Amino acid sequence: MDVVLDFERPVVELRKRIAQLKDLQEKDGVNLSASIDQLELQAEKLQERIFGRLSPWQRTLLARHPHRPYALDYVESLFTEWVELHGDRAGFDDHAMVGGLARLKVGEPDDPCNNLPVVVLGHQKGRNTKENIYRNFGMTRPDGYRRAQRLGRLANDFGLPILTFIDTPGAYPGLDAEERGQAEAIARSILEMSRLEVPVIAVVTGEGGSGGALAIGVANRVLMLENSVYSVISPEGCAAILWRDRAEASRAAEALRITASDCLDLGVIDEVVPEPRGGAHRFPQVAIGRVGEAIRRHLALLLPLSRAALRADRYARFRAMGRMVERPLPVPPPGQAG
Repeated sequence: MDVVLDFERPVVELRKRIAQLKDLQEKDGVNLSASIDQLELQAEKLQERIFGRLSPWQRTLLARHPHRPYALDYVESLFTEWVELHGDRAGFDDHAMVGGLARLKVGEPDDPCNNLPVVVLGHQKGRNTKENIYRNFGMTRPDGYRRAQRLGRLANDFGLPILTFIDTPGAYPGLDAEERGQAEAIARSILEMSRLEVPVIAVVTGEGGSGGALAIGVANRVLMLENSVYSVISPEGCAAILWRDRAEASRAAEALRITASDCLDLGVIDEVVPEPRGGAHRFPQVAIGRVGEAIRRHLALLLPLSRAALRADRYARFRAMGRMVERPLPVPPPGQAG
């Protein structure tokens, strides 16, 4: 079932009309090329107008769209020889986090990333209710973060780059997760990722929610798809705290500065990966291809660095965030001191 957001509905309806005219032209042999071309032009202009000025809340809705590519879609398109590894070696296996070994597909002849063995981690959501229950709506339990830690150590031991795909509303806040040490698992993941001495590239492909996202986001390079969001709290959660009304989510989204362009301006990420007009959910293979190109470009720059340099690079990157500059207080005019 196609899910259409309110603000994109005019474009979708126009595209349906174009498809109907093309079918009619093919079946009845009627020449409707002029009408089709005119409608195509209208659709392009309308799409450009709508998607060229999206609000933070509209981008949040796009980031959550159920037809956006998920971690396993990227694995299928960008990698070969995928072998998923399960379990946290403590008796649990979380399905909201996927991870395993793979090789980057062969691209240009002189690409140093061709056939490169890597470790891949990512949050995985479901396309329907049954899948979402199985994947816990992309909300990872501590078992998933402990498996990520295990794969991180494996990558570090064998010198394998790590690629992570972030798409979660946040870590699972359920009682069973808290009983098994959710906060400790997230903190431990952040600590262990900061110690890694291999290239790490993280891509926010949808929602990047709080510590649940940061647990696999301590990377040498952090990228974001154009219509993804990255924030310490969801707009609904922020609105509930500040205004006691989740309906104020759009207002909160503006204040939180959660969009890819905001995160780039703030120095939280290193690059915005542009999506095709209409969004990654409408043209998933185009979006996946652009993410793959960005990953290869950054990875090629990181591969020559020594293990010590990679660790230092990651430390310096996060240490620079939120840097403050102290300035002397202004001196009050004579007679106004105190």
